[in-house]
Amino acid sequence: MSRRWLTYGATVAGLVVAAIVAVLAFQALHVPLQSSTRSGPTPVAACAPAPCANVQGYTLWVSNVNVVGAVVSMQVTFRNSSDATHASPEDLQLVDSNHHVSGLITGPPGCATWARHEFSNGARFGPLNVCFRVSTATPPLILRWSPDLGVFCCQAEIMLTEL
Repeated sequence: MSRRWLTYGATVAGLVVAAIVAVLAFQALHVPLQSSTRSGPTPVAACAPAPCANVQGYTLWVSNVNVVGAVVSMQVTFRNSSDATHASPEDLQLVDSNHHVSGLITGPPGCATWARHEFSNGARFGPLNVCFRVSTATPPLILRWSPDLGVFCCQAEIMLTEL
């Protein structure tokens, strides 16, 4: 009987160690990609016109950035030449200079969202008018984009310095 409990205990301990190793491996693989800025260096995966980000052939362009009070509005356009299959509003967040993170908002006039959009290789989607609520409009603002390119992929940050 005690040998059986020892076997169960060893099995549970082994599973716990395997889970810890899996979590640490996932965290080590989750490395943000370079982002583009209007005045910064050209990233490895270049795109133009800035501000934009190119993640493995999946490109996001940002234009017409405006700040009215605590609401930041902008237009975003996607082009997919990658393994990604869709664009989703959950992939975008805005980080203000106080490190406050905001998802898309839809209350103010002109602020829209969209349903997950499926598109094929080389297709464009947008421009779309999107808005975020910030705690401060003091630059820099960072548009964080997490395209769905697999479990262990990436995140791009686009600096919005010229408002």
